[in-house]
Amino acid sequence: MALKNHFQYLCIAFLLISKFLTSQASTRQLPELSMLERHEKWMAQHGRVYKDAQEKMKRFEIFTDNVQKIEAFNAGPDQGYKLGVNAFADMNDEEFQASLNGYKRQEPEMMSALEHEHFRYTNVRNVPKTLDWRKKGAVTPVKDQGLVCGSCWAFSAVAAMEGINQIKTGKLVSLSEQEIMDCDKKDGSCSGGDMDTAFEFVIKSRGLATESNYPYKGEYGVCDTKKASKAAVRITGYEKVPANNETALLQAVAHQPVSVGVDASSFDSRFYSNGVLIGGCGTKKLDHGVTVVGYGKTKGGTKYWIVKNSWGEYWGENGYLRIKRGVSAKEGLCGIAMEASYPIVEGMKD
Repeated sequence: MALKNHFQYLCIAFLLISKFLTSQASTRQLPELSMLERHEKWMAQHGRVYKDAQEKMKRFEIFTDNVQKIEAFNAGPDQGYKLGVNAFADMNDEEFQASLNGYKRQEPEMMSALEHEHFRYTNVRNVPKTLDWRKKGAVTPVKDQGLVCGSCWAFSAVAAMEGINQIKTGKLVSLSEQEIMDCDKKDGSCSGGDMDTAFEFVIKSRGLATESNYPYKGEYGVCDTKKASKAAVRITGYEKVPANNETALLQAVAHQPVSVGVDASSFDSRFYSNGVLIGGCGTKKLDHGVTVVGYGKTKGGTKYWIVKNSWGEYWGENGYLRIKRGVSAKEGLCGIAMEASYPIVEGMKD
């Protein structure tokens, strides 16, 4: 194994030197050996194996570019958040967006005028100053959709359903994203989907199986009707949060976890490590589904949303993101207030 790694180092060094010497227009300096060592350690940490030296060189160059940008950001003026080298460090922007960001807004069926136009929390005035549904036992551990499956929409919808089920029953049950991916034919499994149509699927299917009964595979699958028939949790409908309204989103999150679409295509979003994200994203294209599970305020007075992601516990703050709340743009930072919805269970109070 040591001999093989040494040979790969030699191959990479040779290819990099050749490329540098033959590129007269390039002003880029040769990387230090320490970066090669960092890449090797990163590969071991994340279980990354490349098919050949050529592919490894390509990934090493992307890794180097990303690491240098991360370190430059962290060395710059304090923005209130930091970036970190995570599992996406050897992917370029196009690869990352194609593989991980799978929120695709679809036109949901009109279940009823009530479910799409009524917002049960519209008259709520008194909400807690801070709230964290994790501390109330309504949030399952962070899950990981994998590097090659755009199934964020399913994870977002499932987290919201896990939350309302715990609030209603007192029992926290981890539910199956894979059942929705396999059996919901209106959405596209790893190719992307929409939280609202996921809710509709669960309503029509009269429930959703547990994660343990129908485990996640992170790939396209054939619907296992036998497993799917063992529904553990049911919802009776879903409602939309009024668009472009952070106050309405706050009213909803004060009562239950809420599914939202965000723009997560930016460099800062991908490599977010800790702190309160205050920028680096837009609102023109919502491409990622996540779940708002609370809100708070820093000691310095910055208000934020607590967001559960599905990129594993080693991303961000143990799998979570804090994003600035109460911004001037009506859409919210990264578009967090543009497309929000939540599942309901019969018997919920208005």
